[in-house]
Amino acid sequence: MKALIKYVNKIKPHFEEGGKFEKFRSTFEAFETFLFVPDKVTTTGSHIRDNIDMKRTMILVVVALVPALLFGMWNIGYQHFLALGQQVPLWPAFWFGFLKMLPIIVVSYVTGLAIEFFFAQVRGHEVNEGFLVTGILIPMIVPVDIPLWMLSLAVAFAVIIGKEVFGGTGMNILNPALTARAFLFFSYPAWMSGDQVWVAGLKHGLHAVDGFSGATPLAEAAAGKIDQLPSAWHMFMGTIPGSIGETSTLAILLGAFILIYTGVASWKTMLSAFAGGLVMGLILNLFAVNAYMQVPAWEHLVMGGFAFGMVFMATDPVTSAQTERGKWIYGFLVGFLAILIRVLNPAYPEGVMLAILLMNVFAPLIDHYVVEAHIKRRLKRAKVSVQ
Repeated sequence: MKALIKYVNKIKPHFEEGGKFEKFRSTFEAFETFLFVPDKVTTTGSHIRDNIDMKRTMILVVVALVPALLFGMWNIGYQHFLALGQQVPLWPAFWFGFLKMLPIIVVSYVTGLAIEFFFAQVRGHEVNEGFLVTGILIPMIVPVDIPLWMLSLAVAFAVIIGKEVFGGTGMNILNPALTARAFLFFSYPAWMSGDQVWVAGLKHGLHAVDGFSGATPLAEAAAGKIDQLPSAWHMFMGTIPGSIGETSTLAILLGAFILIYTGVASWKTMLSAFAGGLVMGLILNLFAVNAYMQVPAWEHLVMGGFAFGMVFMATDPVTSAQTERGKWIYGFLVGFLAILIRVLNPAYPEGVMLAILLMNVFAPLIDHYVVEAHIKRRLKRAKVSVQ
């Protein structure tokens, strides 16, 4: 390690101002800070310093995603061999899923980081670490057999249109990962819906055994086949077809614990989002006119990508509400709208994506009115005290 540090320090002057590789300064700094703790310090003025910078924050989110990622890899293999009528041990199923997942992750990171580096070079800015999370989120919310060229196109759209046109990391108003999924959903619906896209091989002609269905619980419910839904236990554990990282509520809750314990994500947003979903589910139960509306409210919380969206997407610090009261309002509305869209609009059986993107747009407005209300209360108290 010391030899590596010595080598980096030796070539560093070539990338600084006046060096022959000055134009690639941002690229060099990106690799340097990825390998080592930045050596920058403040020299003037007083500053409040936090012990967690953006890189560590992003890495903690990636760590929190690991349980859902590992389970998703195993579930890819499990669902594939289950479709063939085969029962295989843990490691063969996991290895099959790992090999299916690896190229998806590689394409996501290569495409996204190439664009990030390009824009950093053009603007002369540092390369931000925001894509460390986006690059792993996108592979976890797409079907396992998604064509790699299609994935690359979606990642490019998300990074350029969803983030860079707004000024880069920290300036975007929409969650980049969900922007990629929305792009795929509306541009290539045949690869994002149906019973064949969620199990490896079915889309390419794999013949499943009789009695096997590649449909997700949401697809079954939207079709009115409530009696064919998996048990709540299976939905909670995640042994069902679905997007790669969204099926296991248990694994997602482990990630939620990591995010809350480390203070990286807001527990207020998570809790209010689950509360909003539960309230909407209870309202639908109360006025049920079809079988889907009769699904117990709490079951909606373990179906589809609801838990994944509320834990890892709705809590995005850039696109969610920033004020403390705003987090409660924002989270509640995300959960409320997700279940509303899911049940009442059969064209979009998974309402989480649309609900979060919609509330991303309204998050600044929520914060604005929360701040304005706070100012008015303080002014009112000041007037009373003067009188």
